[in-house]
Amino acid sequence: MKAIKKQSDFITELASTLPEKRIKKAYKEAEKEILQIRLSEIREKRGMRQEDISSFSQSGVSKLETRKDMKISTLIEYLHNLGLGIEIKAFPLDKKKKDDEIIILKT
Repeated sequence: MKAIKKQSDFITELASTLPEKRIKKAYKEAEKEILQIRLSEIREKRGMRQEDISSFSQSGVSKLETRKDMKISTLIEYLHNLGLGIEIKAFPLDKKKKDDEIIILKT
């Protein structure tokens, strides 16, 4: 637990020295990296290899899992091959209005 606190303190301290624009850019870049990690982790947790995804070649899955951006239809097809659905919601950025979430897509 101490290591997590030290890491959190370091990130907070570092962020305080950077301009707001740079911090936002770093978070956006991190979100893209997290998407890449999550796709391969999801597949692995489902007990599947890249070769097991029937709609894509092994190299296609590899490319898909390392993309920084993709079409929603491609993501849906990939997840369906893993036996998963997807739900996309729109929500107000004002956190006080949580009741205003709108489901845009659910498969």
